[in-house]
Amino acid sequence: MAFKFESLRVWQMASDLCTIIADLRKKFPSEERFVLSPQIQRAADSVALNIAEGSTGQSNPEFKRFLGISLRSAIEVVACLILAKKRMLLEEETFRKIYEDYTNLIKSIQQLRNSI
Repeated sequence: MAFKFESLRVWQMASDLCTIIADLRKKFPSEERFVLSPQIQRAADSVALNIAEGSTGQSNPEFKRFLGISLRSAIEVVACLILAKKRMLLEEETFRKIYEDYTNLIKSIQQLRNSI
């Protein structure tokens, strides 16, 4: 692996979830095309992208700052999931699985951030 972020478990989890969110939003109705659908994808992508950007050999405080941005983006994804569920765009089982995955990701990012 050429870049540090590629070996980080939190980045791997976040990038896997980006793919899950991309597949999920394909099932959203067309009226969500410019509303919730792109918002959840941008937030999911932001989690992985900020982990990658922050890991680029900058100072530890700077990496922690980027991890904080990643955490806020992950919370944004969770909020989007809740809105999607309320709008009946997600089945309960799908919601619970992705919600749990993001809960685990958030905990992992927090643990990494606290260890720095």
